[in-house]
Order: sequence, then structure tokens, then C-alpha cells
Amino acid sequence: MVRKRRTDLAGSSEGSQNAPISQESGSSRGSGGPLGSQPPQAVQQQGGRGWGSGRGGPIGNPQHGQGGGRGGGHNQGRGGRSGRGSEGQQYRGTEGQQYRGGEGQQYRGGEGQQYRGGEGQQYRGSEGQHYRGGEGQQYRGGEGQQYRGGEGQQYRGGEGQQYRGGEGQQYRGGEGQQYRGGEGQQYRGGEGQQYRGGEGQQYRGGEGQQYRGGEGQQYRGGEGQQYRGGEGQQYRGGEGQQYHGGEGQQFPGGHPVGGNTPSGRGVDPYAAGPSRPPLPELHQATQTPYKGQPASLAEASSSGTSELALTEQVQNLSLQAEPEASQAIVPASSKSIRFPLRPGKGKNGTKCVVKANHFFAELPKKDLHQYDVSITPEVASRGVNRAVMKELVNVFKESHLGGRLPAYDGRKSLYTAGPLPFTSSEFHVTLVDEGDGTAAERRQRNFRIVIKLAARADLHHLGMFLAGQQADAPQEALQVLDIVLREMPTSRYFPVGRSFYSPDLGRRQTLGEGLESWRGFYQSIRPTQMGLSLNIDMSSTAFIEPLPVLEFVIHLLNREARDVLSRPLSDSDRVKIKKALRGVKVEVTHRGNMRRKYRISGLTSQATRELTFPVDERGTLKTVVQYFQETYGFTIQHTNWPCLQVGNQQRPNYLPMEVCKIVEGQRYLKRLNERQLTALLRVTCQRPNDRERDIEQTVHHNAYHNDPYAKEFGIKISDKLATVEARILPPPWLKYHETGREKDCLPRVGQWNMMNKKMVNGARVNNWSCINFVRHIQDSVTLNFCQELAQMCRTSGMEFAAEPVIPPMFARPEQVERALKTHYHDAMSILRQQQKELDLLIVILPDSNGSLYGDLKRICETELGLVSQCCLAKHVYKGSKQYLANVSLKINVKVGGRNTVLVDAISRRIPLVSDRPTIIFGADVTHPHPGEDSCPSIAAVVASQDWPEVTKYAGLVCAQAHRQELIQDLFKIDPDPKRGNSPGGMIRELLISFKKATGDKPQRIIFYRDGVSEGQFYQVLFYELDAIRKACASLEPDYQPPVTFVVVQKRHHTRLFANNHRDQQSVDRSGNILPGTVVDTKICHPTEFDFYLCSHAGIQGTSRPAHYHVLWDENKFTADGLQTLTNNLCYTYARCTRSVSIVPPAYYAHLAAFRARFYMEPETSDSGSVASAAAGRAAAAGGGAGGGRSTRTPGVGAVRPLPALKDNVKRVMFYC
Repeated sequence: MVRKRRTDLAGSSEGSQNAPISQESGSSRGSGGPLGSQPPQAVQQQGGRGWGSGRGGPIGNPQHGQGGGRGGGHNQGRGGRSGRGSEGQQYRGTEGQQYRGGEGQQYRGGEGQQYRGGEGQQYRGSEGQHYRGGEGQQYRGGEGQQYRGGEGQQYRGGEGQQYRGGEGQQYRGGEGQQYRGGEGQQYRGGEGQQYRGGEGQQYRGGEGQQYRGGEGQQYRGGEGQQYRGGEGQQYRGGEGQQYHGGEGQQFPGGHPVGGNTPSGRGVDPYAAGPSRPPLPELHQATQTPYKGQPASLAEASSSGTSELALTEQVQNLSLQAEPEASQAIVPASSKSIRFPLRPGKGKNGTKCVVKANHFFAELPKKDLHQYDVSITPEVASRGVNRAVMKELVNVFKESHLGGRLPAYDGRKSLYTAGPLPFTSSEFHVTLVDEGDGTAAERRQRNFRIVIKLAARADLHHLGMFLAGQQADAPQEALQVLDIVLREMPTSRYFPVGRSFYSPDLGRRQTLGEGLESWRGFYQSIRPTQMGLSLNIDMSSTAFIEPLPVLEFVIHLLNREARDVLSRPLSDSDRVKIKKALRGVKVEVTHRGNMRRKYRISGLTSQATRELTFPVDERGTLKTVVQYFQETYGFTIQHTNWPCLQVGNQQRPNYLPMEVCKIVEGQRYLKRLNERQLTALLRVTCQRPNDRERDIEQTVHHNAYHNDPYAKEFGIKISDKLATVEARILPPPWLKYHETGREKDCLPRVGQWNMMNKKMVNGARVNNWSCINFVRHIQDSVTLNFCQELAQMCRTSGMEFAAEPVIPPMFARPEQVERALKTHYHDAMSILRQQQKELDLLIVILPDSNGSLYGDLKRICETELGLVSQCCLAKHVYKGSKQYLANVSLKINVKVGGRNTVLVDAISRRIPLVSDRPTIIFGADVTHPHPGEDSCPSIAAVVASQDWPEVTKYAGLVCAQAHRQELIQDLFKIDPDPKRGNSPGGMIRELLISFKKATGDKPQRIIFYRDGVSEGQFYQVLFYELDAIRKACASLEPDYQPPVTFVVVQKRHHTRLFANNHRDQQSVDRSGNILPGTVVDTKICHPTEFDFYLCSHAGIQGTSRPAHYHVLWDENKFTADGLQTLTNNLCYTYARCTRSVSIVPPAYYAHLAAFRARFYMEPETSDSGSVASAAAGRAAAAGGGAGGGRSTRTPGVGAVRPLPALKDNVKRVMFYC
């Protein structure tokens, strides 16, 4: 995750680690059980746990490694008999029988049958039946049955059945079932179902269903179902199920629940991939009325919303988990769960019209075919693969491809609009390297290509999905269309992910140190309510300037050329150059037109004049300088510089820097420094009307109507931005203190100020001090600034002492640790006599240097237990009233106060939130920058600690495995040799903290999750909702408050523009749409509950609306209810008097995660030793209360734990 740049340190991002935890005694409760219709089973443990206690220490390690499904070892019965024959073994116990034969195993248990056959078939019965056959078929029963066959067929039951077959067949149930097949079959449901197929099959429904197929199959329904198939299979249902197969297999029925195979491995419904632990159960929590709640309210909150309960909420979906498993790794696709359907469109607010950068795409009516591509020899480069395929099409299009123009993904798949005249064919092409000099000198490479028919991509299902008649988005069809529309831009521009860049799309801007910005555009096909849409947005990114390497190095070192070239490189310069050039592709310039390309692997440790290499088998050595002079007649000038090293360590090749030039079109993937980032932001910042104009020009320039690939596949793209109906939600009234002249405030255009207002709960700062790290600021200036700040805090409603405990102290930045500890000791030597604590430390910094700031925060918050407020030197001199007012807002919440609350919260008028105690969570994971492979990811969770105000948030953080998106520390079972297993985790601690602060346990949970891409929705929901459930059940076995799980997305490319930029009533001062603008039509998901909300006023550039997508909703929010709640919360952000762009809990989680990286990752080597020592101490003390949090990943070393926060720090919003 890219860090946000701080514009001033008073507004800097600061985070948290642990939350206040109740230490009261409580009942011995635990978790770990399946989250089914029954409450999770309690974990056996000792000591006072439950609601009355919490832990400040580490929360255990997730064990989410490889492993099968259900069993741990070999099955054992109880006191049974056993025998052994020549070709088979048999075991029979009191509660279960087991038989193992030569080609197929069978197991039958007391409450759960399981059968496994010779070719890999497996059946598991009861409420979660599962059958897997030899070619990949899979059947899963219960109330959400699913069948998947060898060629991709899928059947899903419940109240809205769906069947998907190999050649496009589809069955969808509900109240009006419909089936449409590949060769004209048709099924129509209702009360008298009828089916008629291609080869004479007939099905007739009613109360006695009958089916008769082509090869004699017969099915008859009623109370005793019977099925008879082509090779003699027979199935008979009722109370004694029987299955008879082709080779004589037979399975007698009963009431199966499940069991283990003889090998000890359980049923793995995802056996095609790596083995995984079992999935958690996800059930709808039962909503219990809150005490004292009116009956009508309780009934209303627990009632359902529609008959479409199949895809709406997954009632009683059974994904069985082992009782002892406290964690699970989710399979890549968990599609048996359905996200909530949209509960209608919102109606609140003033209607308006906006434009969106979505362009309608007409769905083609072509018959799409997919082919597997194998290229030999294999190459890693997509560019080479595309060149091979381009040559193949040029040579063989008319003669062998039937005139088709295929679309290629650059890897293994080829797509055509209609079939090729073969099912499998082999081709041979030759590529000539165009950059390698004369025709005689050019390298030729031969490739063998095999193209083989793989499948037909059916667009019929995509049409049904867009029409809201199918729940799952057919990703394969969307991927094909995306690949088709990427073909032409890929051949014109430099592709980077889903974006395309070119120096010709806009003027290059120098970013400094050898980098430049290129303009480009983002493109993605998306399913929406209006049909398919093509999302186009402008984009900029950093590229390496195509300079001679020597010139690049001079720019990189940011010194005069004469100064750089006249002396040997220092060690620090060498490290900087090596880091910048590693992996960069260069071409040689000393061989005329022979421009061979190489990738840099490093720098030589010796100067060029010292380098030698063997030139013959006898080991005769020659210097690099001699070789270039004798072979090419090239005299190396800078012999005191190192050479570039290309190739591998075993056979290194040396290239002098002065004969190399950087190849154009290489994106810079490493971290930008502050100056480069500022320059790039300046380039990308565009006013809304300018951005809209550039987007339209890009669509015009791309000329999709003339795109040969779009024409080939029949795709038509509109050239007009989508016009969308929107609404502007009203701002909420805000409550301030009664002693102020203005007690209530109604924001205007997303902002307000503190004039005539006092904080609704002003905190008290009796004891404070100041330390100054800026040499040229005198002590008198420092003291005067602090006194002005104290006065502003008092004016804003705080109690703030006029004088510091001790006079301000000056210290040098390199002595930050010693200075802080000395200053703290001096202040506490006075306060300790009065039995008081230091409430606040004001710190003046020279600039926004991350190293000094990070060291300071780490020392104050994890070693001294000090809340601190940093201010930049430039603000000390200016002394702006607005700046002081903003800092006072931050100080107040850091020391336990509240700045403002919603009037509707105080008067209990927020739907669902006000009727019963509600806790609102925010969660985020920040990842290290590319290239920082050894750094962990940081997860943060915050939760509201007051009700009904929902304004104060406590936060917890933990380090976890590199780039791990699932939050591992949400719920844990910590082994404790003395007291037994001890439940813990961030959710549990925050729930306990809420109860301690409010006196009530939460009766509703709202969870805003930031930083999740669409491809991770299922994984994150399964894992994290399961953790929430287990955390609740660990406090009380029957405690399962209803949960609403909402993903917050900012990294998308949808932009909203005013319909008329000149209409002053529809835009703010920056030209952006007005705050509160919400869209849940046309460009949103065809069926699911999502919306775009622009909750903030623009400052500069084009506002980006946040996208909210509901993945789980047991609280039954209406569209208006969730949209209004989210918009209103955006006005409660503590650090400014403006509404913010994402809901504050998610914002706070991001700040907390950002802060925690300073604890772990100091930016200089000097401070690195300090952090390592601190982390080492935390690791050594790990397990005790207040120990650091970390996560161990199987197969990976333990993640270095974060140092623990001091108790008096973690009780407040110190990260603000």
C-alpha cells in the first residue's frame, strides 16, 4: 500500500497498537467451534476470561499451513474387531465401520458415511453432502447444493437453483425456473414444469416428476425418487437411499453427516488445488431483541426483506469446520456463499445528474472459442510471446486460421470469434531481432507453437448476469472481452497492469534523479446495471529516463558532472547506484547498429581498470580496458568507475557504464522520494473538467470503432460518458458544547470551523512540556508558541495549563533517544512527588523527516508511555490561528476528549445504530513497497468505544507475513501451559474494551474493511467473518450479534463529474461534485448491494468517490440507512473540520497501520539498531502482558513482533 505523503506534521499519520482491556473476572468461556445453527463450542480453559478479562500481550500464531480437510491421522474405532485379507482390509468398531479394498475404499460410520472409489470418487453425506468423481466432478449438498462436472458443469440448489453445463446450458430455479441448453433444449417451470431436449428427452413436472432421456435414463420423483442411467446406475431415494453404479459399487443410505477416510485425510472439496484446512461455517446470526427495546422495533429489525433469500444472505449455509480449529485458510474461490442483493435503490437526498467515466459496451453476439497455446522454447516475457503470436497470425491467418484474427493474453490462452478450422495444430515461426545490426548479423530464433481447442466461452450467461437473472459473474467471458479490447493498445503503448503509457500521450515531466513521468490511461471492462461498460481513466506513473548510464548516474547522485566523474565513487554512492540500476535493461552503443540488450544484475566491486577475464582455455587473462580497445577500438575514459555486471554470478559479463544506454519504456518500481512524489502528484492533479476532456480525447484517440480486434469480436464502444442519476445527501447536524455561542452546527459544502464553538467534551491537560529539535529556534520563541497553542486549546473548550512543567529543552536530532528520556526523567522527578503523570509532550521538528519522527513516536509510545504532538518549525514562526485550531483538535482526542458528535446520535435517531448498543469497526492492512521483500505487512483494527455517540475509537495493530491481506490476528487461541488454551485476538479485546467503556456488550457489529480488491472478496469475508464470530463466541457461547461487513474501496478508477461544470449550484469551489453525492444506479453492480459516495469537498484535482460494497448484512440495512449512516460518519473525523473521503473507522485503521510501520521500520541504519533492539526486547518478553503482536506463517520465519504500547497510550486516539 502506498503511503500518503504528509503535508505537515501536525496532520501527520499516526497509528496505534493495543486497546484498553478490561481486567474484570468473568466466566470461563472459549471458542473454536463451527459457526453453525448451533453456537460455537466453548474452549476448555482455566482462569477468569469471558467478558471480564483481556490480554495486552501477543495473540498467538495462526496455523494456516498446508493440510487436507478433516482428519489428522489414521481413523480408529472403539473396541471393534479387525481382520486382514489378501487384497483388502476390514475394520469394524462400535461407532463406525471401515473397509479397504484393492481398487476402492469404503467407510461407513455411525452418523456420517463416506465412500471413496478407485478413480478418486468420494462421497460425503448428510447436510453437507459432497461427491467428487474421477474427472473432477463435485457435488455438495445441504440447502445450498452444488454439482460441478468434468467440462465445467455446475449445479447449485437451495431456493434458487442454478445449473451450468459444458456447452452453455443453464438452469435457474426459484419461482419461474428456466433452462436453456446448447442444442435448443428448453425448460420452463412454474406449476407444470416441462422439459424438451435435443434428442427427444422429455421432462414433466408436477407432484410426480418424470424424466426420460436419450439413452434410456429415467427419473421419477415424488416421495420415493428413482433414477436409472445409461450403464445401469440406479439411485433410489426416500428414507433408505441406495446407489448402484456401473462396476457394482453400492452405497446404502441412512442419515450421513460425514467421516474420515482410512488415510486420515478428510473430504477436500477443492482437491484440484493445494490441500487446505476446512472452511468455516457461515450462518446468519439470530437477532435477539435488546433489553428495553419496543417489540415493534425488535420485530422490524429481525424481519426478512424479500423472498430472494437464496442469493441475498445464504441462510444456514453449512461449510463444516472442525471444533478445535481456530483458524482457516480460505480457498481461492468460495462461491457457494452469496453476497447480499441490493435492498432497493436509495431515495433520500436531492436528485441530480452526474457523468461517469464509463462507456457503454454492446455485448457481442459471436460464438467465442478458447484455445490453449504452448510455445517452445518457453520464454518468461509476454512481449516475446506476443511477437511470436503476431508473426504466426501474419504468416498463417488466411491459410490455416480460416481468416480469423485471434486475441492473445500473452501467456497460454488464445481466443477467437468462431472456431478455427482445427481442434489441434502445430506451427513453426522464426523471429528476427530487429535491433541487432545488419541483416547478416541479426539473431534468429525458432519457435514451435501448438494451438489446441480448450472450451467455448459462453456469453449467454454474461447476458443473464447483467440482466440480474444469474448470481455469479461469468469471469471467463469478462476476461475474454478484456483481452480483446487490450490487444490494440498493447501493440501501441507500454502496458503496465491494466494501464497503458506512452511518451506520446502527453508531455514528459522530469521527476528528478533520472526519472520522468509518462501519461497514460487505465482501461477495464466492467459489468454494471446499464450492461457492460468500459471504464477509462487518466493515469501517470514514473519511468526511468532513457539516458546514457553515466548521465543517469550523475542525475541520480544529484551533483555536478565534473565533481562526480573526477573522483572514485564512495561506498554510499555505490550502494545507491546499484540499488537504482539493478534489474534495469540497457543497450550497448559501441557496436554501431548492433544494439544488443542486457539486464543489469549489479556493479563490480573493482574499478574497470582492475577487471580481467580469461580469453582462452589456458586461462590467459585480458583486462576489460584492453579488450574494448583491441576488439572495438573503443577507449574507456572512466577507468576508475566500476563496470555494470550482466548475466549471472557464475559467468559474469562486464559492460563499462559509458557504452550503455537505458532502454526506453521501463517503469520505475521502487519507492519515490519526497521530491519525486511531489512532482508526480503535481503532474497527475487535474481539475475535473480537464480530466473529463482528456478522458473523452483518449476514447476518441483509441477509435474503438476502427479497432480490428473489437470489429472481429463484434464489440461496440460508445464514445459518450455515461449519464447517471445521483442524489445529494444532506449534511448532518453536529453537536458542540453548551457553553459555546454555537451549540449546534450544520456544515456547508462539507466544511465548517470552530469559531464560536467549544469541543463537546474538552479534555484536561494539567502537565505538559516541550522539546525542540530545531537549532535556530530560540527557547523564548518555543515557549511563546507553546503558550499560544495552550491558549487555543482553552478557547476550544479544553482545560490546559498555561505553563509547562519544566522549561522547553533543545536537543539535536541525532540524540533523540537520550534527549527524550532525559527530558521525561526531569519532568517526572517533579511530578512523581505530586503523584501525577506527564499528560502531553509538544515536539518541534525541523522538517517532515521520517526517521526522526518515527524514532520519536516509537520511543514515546512504546517505551515512555507519552502522548506527543509534533509541530514543524515553519508553523512555529507563522503561528497561524487556523493551524493552532487544527492542532488543538488533534491534542483533544489524543488525551481522551471528543471534538464533536452527531446530533442524531445523541437524540438516538440513527436507524439500527441507535436502537441497541452498536460497535463500529474499521480495519486495514498496509503492505511494504515493492522491493522491500523482507518487510512485514501491518494490520490495524479500530473500534468505537462509546455508544450512542460512536466517536471515540481504540486501535490495535499487528505485524503479519509479507503482503498477507487476510488479518491473521483477529481471533487467536493462545496455548497456555498453566491455564489451558486462552482465546485472544484484536476483535475480542476491542469487544471487551467496548463493554468496559459503555457497560453494555455490543448488540450489533458494523465492520468497515479497507484495502480489499474484488478478487479477494470471498477470501476476506470467509476468514474474517469467521474470526468475528469466534471472538464473540469466546466471550459467551450464545453471543452472536448480527454483523454487517462492508468493504471500502478507494483504489478504483470511477470518477464522477458534474453534468454542467458551469452550474455553480452543482459544483464546489474546486469544480468537483458536491459532498454527499451518492450513486447506486447504472454504473453499480447489476444485483449486489453497493454504492459510490463522494462524502468530501474537493480541494484540488478530481475527487475520487469511495466505493462501498456490502459482503454480509445480518442487520438488514436499507439502501438509505447504510448510505446515510456512512455519509454522516464522514463528518465525525477528529482531525479536521471537514467531511472526509472515506468513513472514519477505515481512515483511523489506515493511520494506525501507518504509525505501526515506524515502530518496525526506521528509515536510517543508525536508528535501525535502536528499533532492532526494541523489537528484540519485545520478542524476548513475548507472551507476557503487553508483549508485541506478530504472526508466524507456515514455511516462513516468525515475523518480528511490534513493540508493545504503554497502557496509558493505547487508551486514547494517539494515532490522530
